Amino acid sequence: MANFMPNIVSKPSQEFVDVKEVRDGVVILKDNELRMILMTSSLNFALKSQDEQEAIINQYQNFLNSLDFSIQMFIESRPININPYLELLKDAGKIQTNELIQIQTREYTEFIKTLVETTNIVSKNFYVVIPYNPPVLEVTGKSGILAKLSGIFRGKETEDEKKNKETRFEEYKEQLIQRAEVVMQELIRMGVRAVPLGTEEVIELFYYLY
Repeated sequence: MANFMPNIVSKPSQEFVDVKEVRDGVVILKDNELRMILMTSSLNFALKSQDEQEAIINQYQNFLNSLDFSIQMFIESRPININPYLELLKDAGKIQTNELIQIQTREYTEFIKTLVETTNIVSKNFYVVIPYNPPVLEVTGKSGILAKLSGIFRGKETEDEKKNKETRFEEYKEQLIQRAEVVMQELIRMGVRAVPLGTEEVIELFYYLY
């Protein structure tokens, strides 16, 4: 009896990612919407006094009520790679001339190694995503059947059309930056610092997430 193997065609990973392009720190999605990602500092709420906690809650409420656009907050957890630190401790122990310090360094290194192996230690990064949905955005070319058909008859894109796309992108990016500045100012009032991610940082973040 013959064995029939299904014809499985693997798809490129790009088809499963909603990101079309990352440019000037701006994420351009496949539906041409824009996103800017802010990395924020953390705030140890539990260590604050009751008055400070109430003030932070009220400020956070005012922050959300002041926005006329939606935002997304998410936390990224990564396992901590402790190997470079362990290597540093080993090197420090080797150059010690005091035998007691050498023994203490080895014991401390083994303690840290065992602790990491038996405990799930992760680092957490905090992000705020700022959206902007432009009415029209053509950055890397048109998409869709109608656009493809029109492109057949229109021919190659002219320099003026390219410049118009660049101008629109810069205008939309400026709108996105203004939104990000509003969010950063409001976060500062709560004691939270925020900085926008650059292109390489955004690519690294998506590479890890996917």
